Amino acid sequence: MASANPQLRERVLRRLAPRRSPVGTASGGAEAFAKLDHGEWQMLILDRQLPDLNAEELLELTNRRYPAIQVLLVDSRTEDAKYTEVGASPAELDTGGVVHGFSRSPQATKTAPEDVTRGVVEKDTKEQALPGMIGDAESMRQVYRMVRLVAQRNTTVLITGPSGSGKELVARAVHGLSDRASSAFAVLNCAAIPEALVEAELFGYARGAFTGAAQTYAGRIQAAQGGTLFLDEIGELPLSAQSKLLRFLEQKEVQRLGSAEVTRVDVRVVAATNRNLTERVEQGSFRDDLFFRLCAFPIDLAPLSERRADIPQLTAYFLARLGGRQPLRLDIGAQQMLEAYRWPGNVRELQQVLERAAILAEDAQVILAEHLTFSFERGPRLLEKKPC
Repeated sequence: MASANPQLRERVLRRLAPRRSPVGTASGGAEAFAKLDHGEWQMLILDRQLPDLNAEELLELTNRRYPAIQVLLVDSRTEDAKYTEVGASPAELDTGGVVHGFSRSPQATKTAPEDVTRGVVEKDTKEQALPGMIGDAESMRQVYRMVRLVAQRNTTVLITGPSGSGKELVARAVHGLSDRASSAFAVLNCAAIPEALVEAELFGYARGAFTGAAQTYAGRIQAAQGGTLFLDEIGELPLSAQSKLLRFLEQKEVQRLGSAEVTRVDVRVVAATNRNLTERVEQGSFRDDLFFRLCAFPIDLAPLSERRADIPQLTAYFLARLGGRQPLRLDIGAQQMLEAYRWPGNVRELQQVLERAAILAEDAQVILAEHLTFSFERGPRLLEKKPC
């Protein structure tokens, strides 16, 4: 049983304890997945509200790697805690030491026994991990709270943090938890577009607006109609485009290059940067009025070096994805190296280091310290955190 809800774990454990089959519990998805390789498990019960991993993704990974294990999902947020069987075999689930009352088919649902579910305390969802995000450090729990607070509003969000810390994941979570989730999530990396083309890419252009404009192009803003526009590396946006972006934020109108037509749009903007925008405003390379408009609701992501307690969870998640049918493990020396490193490249660097190690380990299922190679011997100076 994997759940961050201790009351639910305790009730399921009491229900299953008298049976002959071994029973284990875990407070998170990574811990539960690591235990599957040890012992003869018949079933994995997953809380949809896992604190570290996405339950649906873990379910798929478990079904691929351990096809003989039946997987059940339970939502601890509901008072009845209804269980849904996913990917189970056609065999009756009340045999072999499995709890009575679970659904008998992938489509069916049935309320679990009263003595298992009654009195389950609803877990406060404000601090639970966001979809696709892992980490239980206080700084991450604060991020989860902030995202859930702002997601249902149309407020512009500015996500700050060093490269590789997961800013786009936060932006996607804001979109995914909003009422715009069924509409487009358009992305523009402001640093990847040549300065001369940024304005055309954002606002679009009419046919013949400039040399090479063979046909009309709607632009990224209109592509996000009804949804969310994510402006990554907003600190690199050239001054020539900043005034037009400000007007769009204020008026919710766009005008394509080479066209006199003004179109109203309904788009929410989420921006991200690893730059200190206050310094860029002082240097004159970023408009102060645009800065204040973007910074309506700031969310700051801490570097991995400031949330080292999350490294084991992140490591377990990446190793589970890299291991194929047989999960990879770290020996104690490799684990100590990961925990001691400064991680200037943050979560992205951790993922790349583990991917290289998995390749260097060849067919071995244990990653040794000698398999770990780091991008920086000492690492560059981490960005100074300043409020926007």
